[in-house]
Amino acid sequence: MRHSLIFRLLLLFLALAAMTMLIPLCLALAWGEGEMILPFLIPALGGMIPALPVAIFTGKRPIRFSASDGFLLVFSAWVLISLLGAFPYYLSGAIPRFSGAVFESVSGFSTTGATVIGDVEKLPRSLLFWRAMTHWLGGMGIVVLSVALLPLLGVGGFQLLKAETAPEKEKITPKITETAKILWLIYTALTALETLLLMLGGMDWFDALTHAFSTIASGGFSVRNNSIAAYHSPWIEGVCTVFMLLAAFNFTMIYRLIQGKYREVLTNSETRAYGLVILVSVGISAFALLPTLPAGEALGKASFHVASILSTTGFSSADYSLWPAAAQAVIFFLLFTGGCSGSTAGGIKVIRHVILTKQAGNEMKRLLYPRGIFSVRLNNKVGSKNVVYGVAGFVFLYLAIVLVVTLIVSGSGMDLFSSLSLAALTLGNVGIGLGATGPGAVFRDLPAGIIWVLSFVMIAGRLELWTALVFFSRAYWRH
Repeated sequence: MRHSLIFRLLLLFLALAAMTMLIPLCLALAWGEGEMILPFLIPALGGMIPALPVAIFTGKRPIRFSASDGFLLVFSAWVLISLLGAFPYYLSGAIPRFSGAVFESVSGFSTTGATVIGDVEKLPRSLLFWRAMTHWLGGMGIVVLSVALLPLLGVGGFQLLKAETAPEKEKITPKITETAKILWLIYTALTALETLLLMLGGMDWFDALTHAFSTIASGGFSVRNNSIAAYHSPWIEGVCTVFMLLAAFNFTMIYRLIQGKYREVLTNSETRAYGLVILVSVGISAFALLPTLPAGEALGKASFHVASILSTTGFSSADYSLWPAAAQAVIFFLLFTGGCSGSTAGGIKVIRHVILTKQAGNEMKRLLYPRGIFSVRLNNKVGSKNVVYGVAGFVFLYLAIVLVVTLIVSGSGMDLFSSLSLAALTLGNVGIGLGATGPGAVFRDLPAGIIWVLSFVMIAGRLELWTALVFFSRAYWRH
């Protein structure tokens, strides 16, 4: 393991994150928010200055990474960047406790959307912009951005992308640097399009852009205390619904649609399952709401909140804790579902549910035909047994972490169901849940120890567990 190389690259990643603070710093200057100049300037300089000698003296030869190098680099980068991102909250006094500031920063970069701030409308606009921008940077991935901007990462870049996103990530061009650029281009184009549509719905440019940041990143931070409900606009809810579902869709499939490869998208196993989950969830929720809401409004509210929870965005346009039990049951189910692989959504992911469902069907067939040979087929191709084993291990570990975190949180005095919901919404990067963690929930009163635990859990969920937990394995250190 090349610790000196990892250290130098960490400084470069940290510098890239620090440079993004110059944007809200300039906005603070333009808007006359003098109290925000030092809270942005100090961490920006602190992140950029140490990287200057690295940027000057590092050669341009492409770098190769081992798997262990990639895991350590990506996890360390996320921890350090999250710590750096906490300083504007802490130095400005917006969040007095440093643990709370770190929680807010981690929640932003991991696109969770859970918050410790009770009244966001009192915050300076430059800080609100930074808060939303952390979503946008973390949604596609800071390491993905680094791979796109730093040619020297080209050879080892795919290893880094896999460590930051998911094992299902695939190249959409032969060169990984080009893949990263295409992903960011699609991501930026969707953000710009949603911003324009939200402005057509009556939002000013600031509200439209910050909400587009949150939507496309599957984040959930809003500049309004009541989230999307504050706008009382079916148009805005409809636009957000569409773009939340797009953000939770596999970006590789979006690229295939742009290429005109519609058949490949429509026959994709995960795409079909994703569509089925949406239709069934919206149908059940809307039907449950019919006794209390007109048909059109019931369909709109059901579609919005199914999209919000399935995509792990966490926006709200109504207090669904008052909904009928059947609709709330759908919300609870979606907390453990997540979006597609290769999307900005968190959670278990639809593809893993597809694989386990197919394997469960094979096990039932094996009872009837003990000598039969059965395999899991995805996209009309036979999948490897190792894929099934990996998915089973992931889901077991995911549920085990939810249970352990539930026990830890319940020790703070929170009721058991809300503790379960909090564990699920942080590990799945959803942001809102049920019970005491429903729409409008603020977590500033949690003990500092639990805040730190939940911050780690959010990073682990964003990095698909393995990258954050591999360090607890003896095999890693022996390697």
